[in-house]
This record gives sequence, structure tokens and C-alpha cells, in this order.
Amino acid sequence: MTRRQLFAVTVTACLIIPIGMTGCNTPVDEQLPYPNIIYILADDLGYRELGVYGQTKIQTPRIDELAANGIAFSQHYSGSPVCAPSRGTFLTGRHTGNGYIRDNKEMGGWGPDEPEGQLPLPPGEFTIAEMLEPLGYVSGFVGKWGLGGPESTGHPNAQGFQHFYGYLCQRVAHNYYPTHLWHNDKVDSLEGNTYFSAHQRLTEPLATDAAYAEAYEGGTYAPDKMIDSALEFIRENQNGPFFLTFATPVPHLALQVPGESVAEYKDQFDDQPYLGQNGYLPHPYPNAAYAAMITRMDGDIGKLIDLIDELELTQNTIIMFSSDNGTTYTGGVDASFFNSVGDLRGLKGSVFEGGIRVPMIVSWPGTIEAGRWTDHISANWDIMPTIAGIVGIESPENIDGISFLPTLKGQVDSQPQHESLYWEYHAFKGMQAVRMGDWKAVRQRIRTQVDSPVELYNLIDDPSEMHDVAADHPDIVAATRAIMDARTWSDVEGWNFVPEVTGSK
Repeated sequence: MTRRQLFAVTVTACLIIPIGMTGCNTPVDEQLPYPNIIYILADDLGYRELGVYGQTKIQTPRIDELAANGIAFSQHYSGSPVCAPSRGTFLTGRHTGNGYIRDNKEMGGWGPDEPEGQLPLPPGEFTIAEMLEPLGYVSGFVGKWGLGGPESTGHPNAQGFQHFYGYLCQRVAHNYYPTHLWHNDKVDSLEGNTYFSAHQRLTEPLATDAAYAEAYEGGTYAPDKMIDSALEFIRENQNGPFFLTFATPVPHLALQVPGESVAEYKDQFDDQPYLGQNGYLPHPYPNAAYAAMITRMDGDIGKLIDLIDELELTQNTIIMFSSDNGTTYTGGVDASFFNSVGDLRGLKGSVFEGGIRVPMIVSWPGTIEAGRWTDHISANWDIMPTIAGIVGIESPENIDGISFLPTLKGQVDSQPQHESLYWEYHAFKGMQAVRMGDWKAVRQRIRTQVDSPVELYNLIDDPSEMHDVAADHPDIVAATRAIMDARTWSDVEGWNFVPEVTGSK
């Protein structure tokens, strides 16, 4: 019996319990409909790139407002320091030591005629959308997918989502003016856009802003199409219940945003043109463009909030906001200029805190007390069990997440805690990390060393992870190393930290 078959039997048993009796988990009030759930996932948004998290140069008033009306997490983590595995951990509740997708793995090349998509989720995988389907939820996914291309087992429609609109392929998403997006299994051609390489560079700046626009923009900005699709999904399903994942590609590179948004910041920064020398497309005002992308995304989120208010769904709609990993280190983005991760070490592609600690905001008016902060330690593989608790069913078996619903409700004394959190990443010679209480353990360059040492940091005393105290705490080192060694074996070659000295790839 597959995980989804076993779960269907369990949910059916919960639903046939007579009214007035307690169900499988938290009882659902029979007088209220199931709540609508919106999960917003930004792409490469750093821990301190929102005003509520301390950003001073980029304006994010609507997301800040969302936090003011709900709760913000100071110690929430992404599932991975890169895109696809982070999305996989969110959807399945399993971290990268147990999940199927553990890194980005391409299924095609960069040309316009290459097959789209990354390594697909297998048919036996079990997602949040499939968990909610027996309760009558309609699930939609809008934005960047990255877990399977057209006609694959990982396509959103094959993983429980009745509605999909956006990028199936992460490579295509490197261009905000693509020739097409996908609406379920159909191509939606975008007017005025033509294919061009996502990694062009210049030897000198173009003469005018108009020349940049002509060279690197098109007629249809993909994020505008995606927010329209998200709003349409909400309107069509306003009688609910619905589950919407809005996985905006912003602010992942390339630096592309309509000129009217760049104009908001153009005169605020002493910008020097970026010529594409560090990957991705050039831009005449890279800092202004980056800030404008985030502010425009903030406005799109404001449109979602406003529509929920307009339809009088506010009291019965939960909105969550997070990011898939930390700020990027490439392509014209200046993380130091924006203080994007504060004093945290590392950026995207690193299992140090700057690569995986991300914003997390949850708003649920009438249920979550407004204006709160929590230091509860959580990760995006906790979303699945948290949603299970919200709708009053048991969490699926064999997942790594723990519900943080008690924290949302202010019931901190009854909040279960993780014994540990685990990450692995396979680029840069391979790395692992474990968070265990106040301790953070990291192994680096695993493929080049038969027994890569464990570095140990106390995040309370040393949040920047600058002072390795492994020699002083051999018991903690041994405990965290045991957690690292407990990871399950991956069927994908290259995802098992076999040292290169043995001849393995």
C-alpha cells in the first residue's frame, strides 16, 4: 500500500466519526467550513530583505502588514539552500535526508528546444494537495514548480493540484519574459516575448535605458500573468475550501522588472551597470532592479490580501509567507549592500545560516493574535503537519515535520519541539548540517575527505557561526554526526557523499 493509499484510508476513518465526537487529531468545529490556506513562497529572498525583518532599503509594506496582523518566526528554516529540494520538503514533509528530491537535477539543457524540467517527483510521492483532497479542497499551484516537466510523474496535476499556472522548469524561470508559461498541460504563449539566452553578457554598458529594455525585456512580464492566475483561482473557488501555493519566482535572477518599478528606486542608489560578468543578464541599475523586483512582489501579495478581504474570506483564510532559501551570491545581486542576511554566515548554496534561515509569517485573523514574534525552531517540512492540524486530521506517517499549530494559537507550553533539524546539499564538494537546540553542526567538502570533520557552533553565543567549538564538545559532535549518518540512501547517483578519492562521481 502506497503512502497516499494508506493516508486515504486513515482520513476516511476520521471523517466517518459521528458529529460531536473527537476526530483523529484536533477536532474541527462542525459549524465552520474548513479554512482556506494560501502558502506564498518567495524565491531566493534573504532573511533580512523584508522591512519587518530589519530591511531599510527595500520597501515591503504589504508583507510587513501581514506580519503585523499575525505572527513572525525568528528561527524558521528552508528545506534546502537551493530551489527544487526546498520545494520538495515543503510539499512532502520530509527533509533532504529522507526525501526523494535532494538537489537540483536537470533533465535538459539551456537551448530553446531542450526538454523542460528537473528530476520529477515519483508517482508514489504524497503531497499536501493529496492530503487535503479527501476533505474537499481544490488545490492550485501558481508560480515556479521545478519538480517535474511536461508529461512527467512530477507534473503538478499528477501530484494533487487541480490547477497549475507558471513555470514547470527552473531553467526557463531564469527569464521573466519567457516565450511561454504552462496552464496545466497546455502551453500559454506570452505576447511580445522571444527566446534569448539567460546568460548573456556585455563588454560595455548599452547607451540608453531604452536599449536595455529592447535587448532584455519583452511584451509580457511573467509575474504579472501569474498573479492574475492566482487571483482568478481564488475567485473561482471562493466558496472553498481551497489550498493555493503561490510560488513567485521573485527575486531569483535574472534582474528583470518593468521600468516603472525600477523608477521607484533609480535615484536612491549610486548604481553601476552590471554587465553580466557574474552570470545572468545585464542590467543598468542592478540594485534598483533588485529592490524593485521585491517591492513589486510585495504589491502582488497585497493584491491577494485585498481580494481575500473583498470576498469577505479574511476570518477563514490562513496566509503563510516564506522563502525557499537565502539570497543569491551571483548575477549582479549585492547582498552586502542590502544587508540581505544580516550577520548570518553564507548565502544561497550554503548550509550555514544565511543560506537556509528564512522569513516565516503566518496571518489568520481571529485565531492568531496579531503582532507576535516567536523563536520556535521550525522548517518548511513542518508545513504539512501544521496544515493537517489546522484541518483536524492526523499527519501522514513517515514524515519529518512537526506541527507548529500550538505556536500559532499561542499555546507555547504544548508546542512539541524538534530534537534536530537536518540538511544536506551536494554542490561545492558536498555538505551537511544539523540544528540541535542551540547547537549547529556543519560538515563541508565531504567528497574530498574520507572523514570530513564536524564543525560546531553555538547559535546563541555565535549566531554568525564564526567560532568552531567542536574540540570543546565531543559529545555534541558525536550526537550530531550520528544524525548526519542516519540519512537514508538515495537512489540518485551522486547524492550519497561517496568521497571522490574512491573514484565515484
